[in-house]
Amino acid sequence: MQTTQMEQKTTVNGVNVDELFKTIDAVKATPGIARFKFRIDNQWLDGGHNRSAVNNFYGAMEEVDRGKTFLLDADEPPVLLGKDRGANPVEYLLHALAACVTTSMVYHAAAHGIRVEEVESSLEGHIDLRGFLGLDKSVRNGYQNIAIRFRIKGDMTDEQLEQLYKLGPTYSPVYDSVTKGVPVTVTAERMR
Repeated sequence: MQTTQMEQKTTVNGVNVDELFKTIDAVKATPGIARFKFRIDNQWLDGGHNRSAVNNFYGAMEEVDRGKTFLLDADEPPVLLGKDRGANPVEYLLHALAACVTTSMVYHAAAHGIRVEEVESSLEGHIDLRGFLGLDKSVRNGYQNIAIRFRIKGDMTDEQLEQLYKLGPTYSPVYDSVTKGVPVTVTAERMR
C-alpha cells in the first residue's frame, strides 16, 4: 500500500498527528469527552485459571461496542500450582505497564515530532510469596519493585532520547495507577 505525501507529513510513529491535535482541541473545548470507563468481565474456570472478556467501554460521551471480544486467559505456572494456560496476573500487570508506558511514549514523541523506529522493553518485578501466603505480615503481597529497561532506535539526539524515555512514565495511566495507587472498591453478591 502506497502512502500519500500528505499522510507522510502527518503520521509520525504510526500516529496521525493531525488527528491527535484535533482530539486535544476537542477535549479542551468539551472536557466531558475525556472521561472514559473501561470494563472487563472475568470468570474463574479452575485452580488458578481465569478468563476475562473485554469488549464495550464508555468514552467520548457514548457507549462504544468494538464489535468483537478479546479473551485473556490467566493461570499460574506449575511451580505455583497452576497448569500454565496463560500468563499469570502479575505478568499481565507487567504487560499492561510495558504496553501503556510504550504507547504513551510513542504518542507523545509523535506530538513532539520525535521519530521512533523501534522500541523494545524488558520489565522485571520482584515478589516475595511470604506476603501472598500470609506467612509474614511485614512482606507486601504485591511487587516490591519493578524495573523497566528500554531500547529505542531512531534518529534523535541524546537529549531527545532522554526526553523520550521520560515521556512514557510521565503520561501513562497504568504507570500512574501502579506508582500512585488507585482506590479499589470490592463487593460481592450470592450467585443464583
